Amino acid sequence: MMGGMDVTTWYLEQTSPDELRAAKPSAAPVSVTRAELVSPELNRYLYAAVGGHYYWLDRLGWSWLQWHDWLARPGVETWVASVRGTPCGYAELDGSAGGMVELSYFGLLPEFVGHGIGGVLLTTALRAAWQVGERWDLPATRRVWVHTCSLDGSAAMRNYEARGMRHYRTEHDSVELPARPPGPWPGADRQPKSAAPQ
Repeated sequence: MMGGMDVTTWYLEQTSPDELRAAKPSAAPVSVTRAELVSPELNRYLYAAVGGHYYWLDRLGWSWLQWHDWLARPGVETWVASVRGTPCGYAELDGSAGGMVELSYFGLLPEFVGHGIGGVLLTTALRAAWQVGERWDLPATRRVWVHTCSLDGSAAMRNYEARGMRHYRTEHDSVELPARPPGPWPGADRQPKSAAPQ
């Protein structure tokens, strides 16, 4: 069942790598690695596992080929956070615009929220965004930007601002959405929560 929902979207940016404020180490032993091989399966999993709780709907209907073609573009990167070998979140960078890098997707699986992992992941992702051009032989990054909205996790805006991103625009819209987010797959919201990462 669909219904109208008022959504506020905030846009944030950095215009110099000097604006980045690094996060403190997380309580859990997190590692962040770039997924250097194009893998629609990996990105589809991360998109649903992270975004299923926050109305990330736009890519759910993508075919394997759509995912592949998106991820294979020069300047598009996926950075995966893991705790003890278990993927716990990711950041997707889109540097294909030449000097303008969008942090197009960012987030953690729900059971990993609140342990400082998001700050570590965002620090790594922003550092990587400022170096996209060097890795892909593209124009040097001049600006890194992101948008978040009132449907996203409550810590998202705080994390972006804490890492030195500045708000530059706000939009208000009414959108048609299902009564509840889809979740990562049917029934996942009724499963017992995993133990907190250590």
